[in-house]
Amino acid sequence: MGTIAEDLRTRKPRFLCLHGFRTSGEILRKQVGKWPESVLRRLDLVFVDGKFLAMGKSDVEGVFEGPYFEWFQFNKDFTEYTNFDECLQYIEECMIKFAPIDGFLGFSQGAILSAALPAMQAKGIALTRVPKVKFLIIIGGAKFRLESLAQKLYSSPIDCTSIHFLGKDDFLRPHGTELLKSFADPFIIHHPKGHTVPRIDDQNLPTMLRFLAKIEKTLFYEEEKTMEIAIDVLEAQ
Repeated sequence: MGTIAEDLRTRKPRFLCLHGFRTSGEILRKQVGKWPESVLRRLDLVFVDGKFLAMGKSDVEGVFEGPYFEWFQFNKDFTEYTNFDECLQYIEECMIKFAPIDGFLGFSQGAILSAALPAMQAKGIALTRVPKVKFLIIIGGAKFRLESLAQKLYSSPIDCTSIHFLGKDDFLRPHGTELLKSFADPFIIHHPKGHTVPRIDDQNLPTMLRFLAKIEKTLFYEEEKTMEIAIDVLEAQ
């Protein structure tokens, strides 16, 4: 075990990973596991299952084994949500259990949630018992369509360093592109696939590495400040 300073300077940014609709944390682990080692070794990824067992057929049956989960339920227009408050509470409990959580990695339904959670936290709607969410990795994301909720969440820029994966053939691409407007200076990775967690190829790797360098720098300075405060407290005793 190293000194406090050494421990702080070697801590990787920790992401709570939120999977897609009617999949699972284990499935997302396998999907993200295709990324280069140069990326994965710099991240501390925590994979969890959604709050609810899938209430219908999964699109990945026959490709990935179950069980399958979902974060909440919704109508065909994605404007009405069921068990949404329970979902938010569950995510906060996961953040407490696996603390410290620095950000979210989300795909599909998990990406829609991940992109909205920092705004919900800033507005006092959710995540009121945990530290500020600082970083986001959004894969196949979009905005919530319920107008009353959208006005609260996306009316001002979301204060979070983010990287967004946009697939050429992803049916959510237009919505993911619209989501970009809610973030200041987002990193963007374009890939040729559809609604999936893509590999990070040689062309997109530099963008991902720049994102990692930025969040590592942010985390280092925040942890250094924490260490200085702790030292001041000890010296004052």
